[in-house]
Amino acid sequence: MKIVGVGCGPKMLTEEAIVAIRSAHRIFGSRRAIELAREHLPSNADVQEIHDFHALADIPEDAVILSTGDPMLSGLGSLSGEVIPGISSLQVAVARIRIPLERICAVTAHGCDHVGAIQEAVEEIIRGRAVFITAEPAFSLETLAAALRKVNPELKIAIFEDLGYPTERIAVGTADAPPVVRSRLFSLLAGDF
Repeated sequence: MKIVGVGCGPKMLTEEAIVAIRSAHRIFGSRRAIELAREHLPSNADVQEIHDFHALADIPEDAVILSTGDPMLSGLGSLSGEVIPGISSLQVAVARIRIPLERICAVTAHGCDHVGAIQEAVEEIIRGRAVFITAEPAFSLETLAAALRKVNPELKIAIFEDLGYPTERIAVGTADAPPVVRSRLFSLLAGDF
């Protein structure tokens, strides 16, 4: 099995990912991942949308699984098989606002406990790190901002929406005056950056 990162937005596939996709006979992925790879899907491949991510163990060993962004950042990299990295939302976000990756700690709030993710983010910020949070539509920016206000109301919060898409939007505020999330596809950066 190959787990292939397709990037966080259009035109972010690596050459290695394209080769793996073009040579695949069975391809599985979310609707978004399939769309990001669409132009490279072989016409004779069996392409199936994944609706139940709990059933990933049933995917055949000779399949290619498409993972949005990079499989090792809140992705499917925990599955057994070869991992082909992709361009993650973290990489694109820090490039857009020009912050070196080594200053960043990544925290996942995608498909997991949001309260725990916020607590982890606050702890890392207290340690002096900026924190990149992979979010999901139900993640509450206001709850994060309230927790950060207790540390320092001037801490920055940046939201990254639809990275790589024509509708890409980046907005920066503070814990005291956080930016407004307008998209279902977003991630965050918080801290002193």
